Amino acid sequence: MNPRHFISLLDLSGEELRALIRRAMVLKNHRDPDYQPLKGQVLAMIFEKSSTRTRISFEAGMAHFGGSALFLSPRDTQLGRGEPLRDSAKVISSMVDCIMLRTDRHETVTTFAEHSRVPVINGLTDEQHPCQLLADMQTYFELRGDIQGKTVAWVGDGNNMCHSYIHAAMRLGFVLHIACPAGYRPLPSIVATAGHSVKFFDTASAAVKQADLVVTDVWASMGQEEEQKQRVCDFKGYEINAAIMGAAADDALFMHCLPAHRGEEVSSDVIDGPQSVVFQEAENRLHAQKALLEFLICGK
Repeated sequence: MNPRHFISLLDLSGEELRALIRRAMVLKNHRDPDYQPLKGQVLAMIFEKSSTRTRISFEAGMAHFGGSALFLSPRDTQLGRGEPLRDSAKVISSMVDCIMLRTDRHETVTTFAEHSRVPVINGLTDEQHPCQLLADMQTYFELRGDIQGKTVAWVGDGNNMCHSYIHAAMRLGFVLHIACPAGYRPLPSIVATAGHSVKFFDTASAAVKQADLVVTDVWASMGQEEEQKQRVCDFKGYEINAAIMGAAADDALFMHCLPAHRGEEVSSDVIDGPQSVVFQEAENRLHAQKALLEFLICGK
């Protein structure tokens, strides 16, 4: 039987996604040290990009469940010496029970999944970041209940996070308002699948108007550092500050996947203010990842 993979939020149905979120909430609130469903299981973690939350959440999650995690980088393996991805996928998946990749090209993850005998998880690619969305949605569900029918505003770069928010809107039934500068919109191929789930706006304040959740990300992601100065100019007017948040619903939440640049994409008074839930969101990476590992490896 072919393994289930988690390359995109679209790999789960809306029902499965909600069940995963509910399970993450249970695991967070009722941790049982004796519950070790992954005892003797091994997760291979392949990192081509640096990480804080992704590495810690997966490694700690495996430890909580009685399993173990291997940190692999291109420097330390044949991946960095030109071994074909399909060969690496076949070899690695013959020795471990699950593979997580945090990499540049989305095709790296899809190729691994195609040739792996065990579940493959997308820990981040240049196109999507579905694991972060599990944590974001868990955070919203904990604080406000189901997000179906709500309005979410994405302000900033139409990047991998924006793409995964589009997929979340499709699966969970909320409307995503997007405000991006010209030239920084999300990929048309991803937008085209979303239908009425996505609406575009010319300004941040228009996108955020009466939104229930406001989300942003850094203007220059990893690998785009040379574009930083240009992007600061291009994104002028897209900072989430108190005035922009004031246009959202009174009980709106603010999220950011971190790390954040205070004074660029978000002001200090917003990210450190009462509507910000960025640190609960970050912690939930652990609980969401545990639910995901249990679902993929144990089939629960």
